[in-house]
Amino acid sequence: MTLRNNTALALVAGGLFGLQGAAVSAADLEFYFPVGVNAPAVETIQALTDEWAAANPQHNVKAVYAGNYEETTTKALTAAAAGDPPQVAVLLAIDIFTLIEEGAVLPISDIADSPEEQEWLAGFYDGFMNDTKFDGKIYSVPFQRSTPVFYYNKDAFREAGLDPEAPPKTWAEMIEMGKTLTKRDANGNVTQWGTRIPTLGLGGAWLFGGLVVSKGDVLSTETGTEARINTPATIASLEFLQQLSAEGVMAPGGISWGDTPKAFLEGQTASMWTSTGNLAFVNENATFDWGVGFLPGGDGPGAPVGGGNFYIFSNTTPEEQEAALDFIKFMTSADAAARWSIATGYVAPRPDTWETPVMKEYAERLPQALVALDQLPHAEREFATFQRAKVTQYLVEAIEGVVTGSKSAADAVTEAQEKADAVLKDYR
Repeated sequence: MTLRNNTALALVAGGLFGLQGAAVSAADLEFYFPVGVNAPAVETIQALTDEWAAANPQHNVKAVYAGNYEETTTKALTAAAAGDPPQVAVLLAIDIFTLIEEGAVLPISDIADSPEEQEWLAGFYDGFMNDTKFDGKIYSVPFQRSTPVFYYNKDAFREAGLDPEAPPKTWAEMIEMGKTLTKRDANGNVTQWGTRIPTLGLGGAWLFGGLVVSKGDVLSTETGTEARINTPATIASLEFLQQLSAEGVMAPGGISWGDTPKAFLEGQTASMWTSTGNLAFVNENATFDWGVGFLPGGDGPGAPVGGGNFYIFSNTTPEEQEAALDFIKFMTSADAAARWSIATGYVAPRPDTWETPVMKEYAERLPQALVALDQLPHAEREFATFQRAKVTQYLVEAIEGVVTGSKSAADAVTEAQEKADAVLKDYR
């Protein structure tokens, strides 16, 4: 394997403009960003971008909404291969290995090399920094970060005779409560399921990581060269998904990510697993009393971190890198991050954001926003390897094969592990 890492490009020298108050050379920036949740993200990103541009009139910046995460990464890599990359982009944190292998991004720790900038890099939550690093360097900066959480309908809990302030903490409790919460009409047709966990596609693979973490394991290591698909924890997690359907708590077959918040809001399910990034959407649209809890766990609490980070691209000038870094520092500043978090529900990635008056007021008004932050110490990095798209697809196929009944858990993980090992052996 050859990593085409273009770190020999000239790096930034001198102070930063804007937040740091020192002049820098003018630069044109193109900024790619995705949207992966139901929230007014495009409008908020544009407003923040315009604010930075107004404070830095020597620069030009164009914010480009590039679709969902996968589409944005594809567009950014295509542009980079054509020699015209965006200078800065928000891409999946787990795309780090792909971006490094393609030589598409620069280590931000090489650009942010002053003592003040190194202190700034050290100011993010460790749980969100774990997937920013490779080979001793920091390649990205946390921005729209999340963990999945357990959303539940408190009114449905009351109606079922359950404590609305005590969501399930374990898999066993989730099944028992789910049986009570499931409702059927006179003909025996389910009108409200006890819970809904998306199991299809990349969203399903992300949530599956939470099941595995709660059984004391992880799906991949920090090296990017090892997938851990065939383990006792993954088999137990797949069997739990089967049990939810077998016990009549969750609809049989595959469950999609995109339809889940709508199903929750329409009363088709009494609870759901989805991103904290859907917090604002649920808050604005729920017509019932609702709460948020940790993901119920197998042997204890556990969740995957997820979401996107800022990257600075290769094949950019020192002036563009300097301006891009200043833009990132603004977007992750306490005030800007607070506005972004409140608008979307994403977890503000730095402690200083949570100390601002506006975030304190927000947390008091919407205490559900604190759950993902409190869960962060129990979270692990998301499944990520070199050749991520290909290897993750093997995991997706294993999960989907089990929940649709076409494969046993043991057969599914054995097949997926063999395929993953065949791809990753050249990287070890």
